[in-house]
Amino acid sequence: MARVVYGKTWWGQRWLNALTDIDWSNRLPRGKTYANKGAVLNLSTSAKGIASKVAGSYRNYYNQKLKIKQFTSLEKVQILDALLENELQVAELLNGTLSKDLINITNRLRISLFPSSWEALDMHCSCPDFAVPCKHLAAVIYTLALEIDKNPFLIFELKGLDILKELQKRSNIQIDQANKVIDVESYFTELETQNETTTSLDQLDFSALPDLTANVFTFLEEKPHFSEGDFKNVLYKNYQKVHRLTKKEIKEERTEGLLEKIKNKDTVNLVFDETLNLWSVLGLENNQFFPVFSPKETPQKELLNVITQMDEEEKDQFPLFIQQLRNIYLLCLKLLNKGAFFPRLLQREEDYFIQWVPATFSKEVKAVIEEVQAHLLHQNISVKTSNGVKHLSKKEGVNVLCHLFLQDFLSKDTVLLTAESRLLNLFFYNRKEQFNGVGEIEVPRSINQWLQKFQIVHKEYVPAIQLQEVDENYYVNVMIEKEGEALEPIALATFWKDEKYKAFKFDLLQDLLLVASYFPALKEHINSKGQMPLMYDNVEIVSVLFDIFPVIELLGINLMMPKVLRKILQPGKSLKADTSESVDEGVESFMDLQKLLRFKWQVALGEEQISKEEFMEKYAHLSGLVKVNNQYVLFDQKDLKQLLKELETPPAFKANEISQALFSEEIQGSPLTLSDELKKGIRQLTDIKKIHEPEGLQATLRPYQKAGFEWMYRNTKVGFGSLIADDMGLGKTLQVITLLLKLKTENYFKSKKALIVVPTSLLTNWQSEIERFAPDLSAFVYHGAKRKFVDDFDVLITTYGMVRNSKDELKKLKWAVMVIDEAQNIKNTATQQTKLIKSIKADTYIGMSGTPVENRLSEYWSVMDFANKGYLGTLSNFSKNIAKPIQQDKDFKVLERFKKITQPFILRRVKTDKSIISDLPDKIEKNQFINLAPEQVAVYEEFVQSALEEIEKNDGSARRGMVLKMMLGLKQVCDHPNLFLKSNQEEDPMHSTKVQRLFELVEEIVQKGEKVLIFTQYKTMGDLLQRWIEDRTKKKPQFLHGGSSRKSRDEMVSNFQNNRTDNIFILSLKAAGTGLNLTAANHVIHFDLWWNPAVEAQATDRAYRIGQNKNVMVHRMICKGTIEEKIDDMIQSKKELSDLTVAEGEKWIGNLSDDELKEMVKLSEIE
Repeated sequence: MARVVYGKTWWGQRWLNALTDIDWSNRLPRGKTYANKGAVLNLSTSAKGIASKVAGSYRNYYNQKLKIKQFTSLEKVQILDALLENELQVAELLNGTLSKDLINITNRLRISLFPSSWEALDMHCSCPDFAVPCKHLAAVIYTLALEIDKNPFLIFELKGLDILKELQKRSNIQIDQANKVIDVESYFTELETQNETTTSLDQLDFSALPDLTANVFTFLEEKPHFSEGDFKNVLYKNYQKVHRLTKKEIKEERTEGLLEKIKNKDTVNLVFDETLNLWSVLGLENNQFFPVFSPKETPQKELLNVITQMDEEEKDQFPLFIQQLRNIYLLCLKLLNKGAFFPRLLQREEDYFIQWVPATFSKEVKAVIEEVQAHLLHQNISVKTSNGVKHLSKKEGVNVLCHLFLQDFLSKDTVLLTAESRLLNLFFYNRKEQFNGVGEIEVPRSINQWLQKFQIVHKEYVPAIQLQEVDENYYVNVMIEKEGEALEPIALATFWKDEKYKAFKFDLLQDLLLVASYFPALKEHINSKGQMPLMYDNVEIVSVLFDIFPVIELLGINLMMPKVLRKILQPGKSLKADTSESVDEGVESFMDLQKLLRFKWQVALGEEQISKEEFMEKYAHLSGLVKVNNQYVLFDQKDLKQLLKELETPPAFKANEISQALFSEEIQGSPLTLSDELKKGIRQLTDIKKIHEPEGLQATLRPYQKAGFEWMYRNTKVGFGSLIADDMGLGKTLQVITLLLKLKTENYFKSKKALIVVPTSLLTNWQSEIERFAPDLSAFVYHGAKRKFVDDFDVLITTYGMVRNSKDELKKLKWAVMVIDEAQNIKNTATQQTKLIKSIKADTYIGMSGTPVENRLSEYWSVMDFANKGYLGTLSNFSKNIAKPIQQDKDFKVLERFKKITQPFILRRVKTDKSIISDLPDKIEKNQFINLAPEQVAVYEEFVQSALEEIEKNDGSARRGMVLKMMLGLKQVCDHPNLFLKSNQEEDPMHSTKVQRLFELVEEIVQKGEKVLIFTQYKTMGDLLQRWIEDRTKKKPQFLHGGSSRKSRDEMVSNFQNNRTDNIFILSLKAAGTGLNLTAANHVIHFDLWWNPAVEAQATDRAYRIGQNKNVMVHRMICKGTIEEKIDDMIQSKKELSDLTVAEGEKWIGNLSDDELKEMVKLSEIE
């Protein structure tokens, strides 16, 4: 048990000393022992006296009554008069502090503030001990000292004088109620207007958040009265603990199925109880709210698990409010790391609790929090009260969310405080406490007063500090501003004298004394009533500027000083880069330029860079604040010695650091100055020149595609790798093919070739695109069991799997260019596949990805490491210095530097950016060519053979019927073998490459938060896709078909149009051909083609119609070498077929001759 300390304050000690001096029978020590044992069961105070109950030896308790001799009416008047003569004394009283000068006043007036004899105390105890005071009364006296420590005004109240109340009556003084604990009920309100924001708060920038730990603890008094130990130290150790915890990258292991509970909700609401603890998490699904977590699960714990287990790349798949919560969580990590948070005491009826909130007394923190308030979906936060559901203001809504996250960290491994578990419960374990026991009544007030400096309540007139420089001396004055008004400040001397400010004087003095507690010299200025400014020389002013001003600015005090004094410079290291010789046309690559580099360390004084020798001569002897070229520079001899030492032993740079520095113009935190000649060389290499498109290109490039081709060509020429990350549908493949054709025309592929590595599902697509757009490029597919190299080729197309299986053969060949499509296939850096891809040597590397790489920095590193080996350093350094600061710390300074160093190597355009892509059509069609899977090939060929034999035996209508039946069957095989075989065996979706490619497309679309319509002709195929997609995404897509009722049809359309999570809609082609408005989709996938373009167009128009404000991407899935491709070729080539009406259907197919039919259904050789 902790030792109880009585008389911790000077006034509490004076109370005990006075009674000790008159304790002739040594009764008080016995009473102290009794008090220590907790024998005082009840204690109440009032102007009438003190009543208490103390445990007894022969009874359960004895009753005590104590009354202190009251002030006479004259004495009350004298005390008040004396106080009012000393305005600073009153201000200290109003700040809740008894000045020791008060004793001098009462002694001078011959008034006893503390008892001087037992006669001054009228005491009685019901115990049989005749002595006065008995041990019971003595125990009460000691316990009373605890209350007096926490509330010094109790001394006056016990003698019949409510000093603050009387001062208020006498002088019109407004008593500040800031020390009153706020009842949280005052925060409950009706819902403000709903916020229709669409931002996830990704734009938050934490880079300006200052480290406030030291300043926060400057505000707090040591050994506060409510704690027996040093609670300030306990708090400080816990701040240090969370600082360490938040330095680590936050990544929790996944709990099976947890994320899907939230991910598949259209929105999520948080419901808090009346003490602002999270009560429930509700999810909206099918227009109804349900609890997301089971009764056995703790909402706060599970919600935090969701937040910490989310990956950066999948965050867009969650409800917007959850995305906002994740960013608020990251903000709280930064606040914890910077010590930019503080506790405040709240109450609900008799329950008291601590809420941890952002340190908005810092203007930088306040700016970030106000941005959160502006965009937060505050309607998603509610409070369950006895009077129904209430809401919180924007400000308090943000506070309650921040507490949720801040408190979770503070409760981990709390630094203990011996025997004061109630304080630990209150501050760190999110528990409510009541303080009704003996010696506890004043605890909430004492805690609140201790914390109150975090929340200074300014009055109508507030102080400001003015700093001026005159003749190399610095002068500090107090000025007075009217809160919220841009009027000329008033000098303190004027304010003091002018009668019109009299009513506000004591309010102002309260704030001034608070400021003076951190700026002691200011008391001299206050005592002079503003007549004598404080004067400092250039050395003395340094501590004022760097130690005192930052603290008082956190109090909300305006600092009025010249702008140049707000931007004080300090000498630092700087590096100058130059070339050893002039840059001319002979520098053709980045490597050539790097060979010419030379570096020289300098000293930076703001924008000016000077040599070490010049700095030593001019500045090394200076100290303090010195004006140099109209800028103030701080010269600290200790820092200067360290700077000069570092200049003598400069650090070594890695090659990738030098490369990055040429684009970012900084290195290891120091600025880098580039010479004009070096800038010329960099421009020479990085400027994109107009390049003629290669001869033989069978396509007209759009302006942005030509720019992409020219960019990759420039990179290839100067030795850069490239990552082209254009949005899906913008023609990345065409741009790369154009580059390869251009390189062929320049004889790049005479001795070395081009290698393209793609997922299996894209193999045929690449082959078809090269044949279509660059027939002069000799390309072959290296794939399958019978794969072999050909003698003469320009481009080899293979798969990631083939690289694993044929690594030795591929490594033997010489490659001019290596291209990888769907580059996210190498995102896992530790896999054998990634290592093998990166081990293949080539002159130039190109990565292709349609996913937003800015959300996937670890993936970005891996692809960039493929394109430009070693440029971004090791993965561990990248994660520590770039990925974590950008994604977790939201440091936009690091982000800007990252953009600078990667800008030459990555190109990403999105369809929505009309400033770049102004001529993009509203509807973009793309054929997705796919080879059949081995399982499909076997079924396809067997069915063709048997069907043709039957057809040749028949003619007329019977033959036409059999032809159509065969066509139908082959189309089903192209979809999936089980659709045709109608097998009862368990279906494997991977037996169809069309399904595999569909999964890839759907995953990419959903990850971008977009919506897709999937059309199929077959109800059974729709059922299969519905089940398989649900297995992969854990969300069952809707399926509209001929058997859907009118009601369910309307519900499905409404859900798809309005619900965020209904992003995949499977539709039967006939059932959904007309009458539906599905403009929420901006992707349409024709899983199987209806061989009538009018029917296909009608289906596409479900999304591409009036009301659609996005580009619609149409994906037509076609199996290469099959009847699907051949009939599509006929449709595209025969103009008359494009004019077929819906009614004509597929009748024309049945009229094909036997030879035409054999040619059409024959499976072309698949390489």
